[in-house]
Amino acid sequence: MAIWKRWVLLTFLALFAACQPSPDATNSPTAPSITPVPGSQITPMPPEVELDSLQRTAEVIAINSDDLQRSSIEPLSGEPLRLEIFGVYPARESDLAAENDSCVEGSCYRVDAYNYALNTSYSLIVNLDTETAVSFNSLSNVQPEIPPHLAEKAVRIANDDPQVAEALGIDPAAETPTMPNVKTALNNTACERSRHLCVAPTFIIDDRALWVIVDLTEEEVVGVRWTDLGASAGVALTEETILFEELYDNYCAERQPLSRDGWEMSYVLTSSDGLEITTVTFNNEPVLDSAKLIDWHVSYSRDGFGYSDGIGCPVFSSASVVANRPPEIIDLTDESGQVIGFALWQDYTHPLWPMPCNYRYQQQYEFYTDGRFRIVGTNLGRGCGTDGTYRPIFRLQWPSTVNYTFEEWQGESWQSWEVEQWQLQSDQTAYTPEGYQYRLRQENGRGYAIEPGQGQFPDGLSGDSAYLYLTRYRAEEGEADMLTLGSCCNTDYQQGPETFINAENTLAAPLVTWYVPQLDNDDTPGQETCWADSIVEDGMFTAEVWPCAAGPLFVPLGE
Repeated sequence: MAIWKRWVLLTFLALFAACQPSPDATNSPTAPSITPVPGSQITPMPPEVELDSLQRTAEVIAINSDDLQRSSIEPLSGEPLRLEIFGVYPARESDLAAENDSCVEGSCYRVDAYNYALNTSYSLIVNLDTETAVSFNSLSNVQPEIPPHLAEKAVRIANDDPQVAEALGIDPAAETPTMPNVKTALNNTACERSRHLCVAPTFIIDDRALWVIVDLTEEEVVGVRWTDLGASAGVALTEETILFEELYDNYCAERQPLSRDGWEMSYVLTSSDGLEITTVTFNNEPVLDSAKLIDWHVSYSRDGFGYSDGIGCPVFSSASVVANRPPEIIDLTDESGQVIGFALWQDYTHPLWPMPCNYRYQQQYEFYTDGRFRIVGTNLGRGCGTDGTYRPIFRLQWPSTVNYTFEEWQGESWQSWEVEQWQLQSDQTAYTPEGYQYRLRQENGRGYAIEPGQGQFPDGLSGDSAYLYLTRYRAEEGEADMLTLGSCCNTDYQQGPETFINAENTLAAPLVTWYVPQLDNDDTPGQETCWADSIVEDGMFTAEVWPCAAGPLFVPLGE
């Protein structure tokens, strides 16, 4: 299809004048005069973090809330737990669960907090008009995105550690590391399986990268590791100025409607869950309440470490790889050039991609005139190593008004899943003659057959090798914009969605499916995939890309 031809036509797309403008106080509610709870042990964001008066007020409201105060105390001993505010943002539609209608324009803020002792994250929506927290969400073994002041602390810790200077052979302060704000893990340390909050400032030296694993819970370096970056021209490309304000105003702050070929939906760039589509219908029939890409987990085989990359809006965002252009609507064509549908496409790019330790992702929703649709996640490299595995986490929320039963093909017949569970696509997986592995079916026979990736994408990979998780719909389990889910570096089913599997009944119920494919990179000449490099073309440096993609196709069932 024409959409794949974009890969070879796309030259370097740069970011970043990473400014995040403060909200216009003249269009916001008057800041109420309130003070923190006396004796509170919750640590607010430090004074050097530039928050306006409304953000500071929202922070105080969150700190004063009963839920957060209760979460900061160990119930048996009454001792305070280490709890810190990580971010304060104007609340957007994507931050609010559907049932939360107490927020009017500009009145609500989202506050993220982290409990170091319990390795638990909290998200609160606070209303400045009523001076109350109108929602509180707690996620165990989940960590917020790293705020800039903690990223700076991680760099200071790395610079002051003797083993870093010894490994580099120079004063670390003489080099500027990349990725200091992206969470990581390192096996056989407290960072393994994200028991502690850890980041990895990464120093690029020639064709190697030194990862410095900094444990922010203990505020110490727990290890250093070298990875090979592969051969590269080693020259940064020219950057373009990206108008983040326009992106925010038009695609982050409000949802955009989309109507074409019988399809109706809305879409919005979320804080860290990528481009979300909502209220999707085809010929006036409900298809999806929501679909989004929660995270990219990136792990490297040596020592089990890597990154968790959130994608999303470039302003008021917790994403580590942000949108660098508006969403695009692209024709889908068959081999004869006939238009057979359209795709909603979004690009996310690190500042110096395709240089080492810079990442680029794309997200795509394909809609066909015959009612089929597909969700796609694409990795364009380059990453911090030549032995990486990329795992995008998709969440599909089926219409809450429709009761589906989920079924798996067993080789000769369909078998219903009666309770929440997960399944891995493997070499032994059985498919129908059409290539279907699962289906969602109503009592009247309508629904969708699900065809996972089995080598359909032109990237040389044999298939998605995907984990699929089935859960019963619960609004608090990911309907609003999520924090980073799970650990970056687990190589088994523990990618995050298993947290929501509690053996609830899934027969004729409102359902959510989570889809986590696995993509391995390769820089071997002639068989590159999930890889990128900078090359000289017409006297200028441009990007050469070998993308890899994954995602299931959904095919309507008949009566």
